[in-house]
Amino acid sequence: MTAPVPAAGEVAPAATVAAGGAEVDNPRSPLLAGFVGSMFMLIGSLGVGWLAPVSELRRMPLFIWMRAEAVGVALSIVLLAIGGMLLVRAWLRLGQRVRVWGRQARKATLMAVVAWGLPMMFSVPLFSRDVYAYIGQGRLMVEGFNPYENGISALSNYFQLGADKMWTEAPVPYGQLFLWIEQFVVWSTNVQPEASVMLFRLVALAGVILCVIYVPRLAELHGINPHRALWLTAANPLFLTNFIASVHNDALMIGLALAGLYYSATHRVVRGIVLVTLSVAVKPITIVFLPFIGLLWAGRDAGWLRKFVFWGLTGALSLGILALMSLVNGFGFGWVNGFSAPGSISIWYAPVGLIGMVVASLANSFGLDGATLAGFVYNVGKLVAVGIVAWQIFRGDYDRLMRRLTLALAAIVLLSPIIQAWYVVWLIPLFAVTGIRNDWQVKALYFVVSFFMIYAISDQLEVFPYLQTEDLGFALALARVAAAVTGLLFGLYLVFWDPRTRRLFCKTHEAVVERPII
Repeated sequence: MTAPVPAAGEVAPAATVAAGGAEVDNPRSPLLAGFVGSMFMLIGSLGVGWLAPVSELRRMPLFIWMRAEAVGVALSIVLLAIGGMLLVRAWLRLGQRVRVWGRQARKATLMAVVAWGLPMMFSVPLFSRDVYAYIGQGRLMVEGFNPYENGISALSNYFQLGADKMWTEAPVPYGQLFLWIEQFVVWSTNVQPEASVMLFRLVALAGVILCVIYVPRLAELHGINPHRALWLTAANPLFLTNFIASVHNDALMIGLALAGLYYSATHRVVRGIVLVTLSVAVKPITIVFLPFIGLLWAGRDAGWLRKFVFWGLTGALSLGILALMSLVNGFGFGWVNGFSAPGSISIWYAPVGLIGMVVASLANSFGLDGATLAGFVYNVGKLVAVGIVAWQIFRGDYDRLMRRLTLALAAIVLLSPIIQAWYVVWLIPLFAVTGIRNDWQVKALYFVVSFFMIYAISDQLEVFPYLQTEDLGFALALARVAAAVTGLLFGLYLVFWDPRTRRLFCKTHEAVVERPII
């Protein structure tokens, strides 16, 4: 299905191992450093992580001190920032300790996933409070509301649930499967916030496990070293924090999609379509996988008639499953309306978002309607993304189908007016399994991971309203600046001053030992 390419570290390093050298030089040090970093994040989350207003934890003396006293808040911010960047350094150093990407490297990577992810399982939700929106949406269904027609403001005392206010009137953008999960979690915990968060974390953990299983398998299909692909993906601090600490349902979405992609590529297409459809029933963005699975099903030398036939079969099977699920819950395809939910806003580091902001600012300065012109820019970005997706579907080599899928999804993400950190995590496994070279490509990944970790550390902090200050807005800004500066200084240290990691960010003359299908 894909053209074989040489895997990393199979020639020269093999000689080293044969001569008695270890495959991995003392992985214990980065493993321990990453565990310490994750523990720092756990402790920091007690002070600045997101709690529901009704949470009983707010009444505990330790939480009160860490959330209400300036010293406790400052300590939480510093621990969170240092812990997050320690994780970045530990991930980089673990990769540096590998001489050959063999079974010992796989073992070290799996140990890292467990050691670094375990403290996050017990942290207060970090970097996002979407999990409280999940609780609100589950409560909507338990109380008999249609979540595709009602925001969580339809609930009594909805503000006590802890969801972001943008969800109060927004339709749910999730599919039928995740609605059932939300409903079950809320029903089984009786809306107890900490118990609900833990169950949603277990759902996210299931997605992480699926990624751990299927990333190496997909990499092997491309002749890419599976152990290196696993390290790039699952031990990645951006992956762990967004899927476990932040409790995003994207973990289950991408895990199911990768499993479906694997089975589709190994001639078990119906099973693959079912799994990808379940992924769509979590978050519909993975519907973009289906045309490429149709091409896999059609086969290497398929003509256009055959391609259209198998696209039709793929679409009919997937649509039939979704329709059946819609009949069971009675909500239909209301998730289509959810595409207008939060996500239509812009952010400065997204290229299209930045252009839209600049256009709006210039237009406003001349007395024009800047918002309308910015909206035009965002729509142009979406149209270009659709064009790229169509090009990848209709043009390109069969051997590069998964890479074409990766580029199509990347276009959707990168041409959006807002790029969330977890959107980037959708792409990392797909790029890893189709090949990330150890040249500028992997350096770009290092920079992206470092940037989004620093941004996440400073972006969403819950500085509780009874912090002793007359100006809460100033206190929040000060907290975010402190977190950003701490993370940025650590990041600069990794790039420019750390004698170990700075080499990773510099131009090297090493041979490129792994090339992707591009």
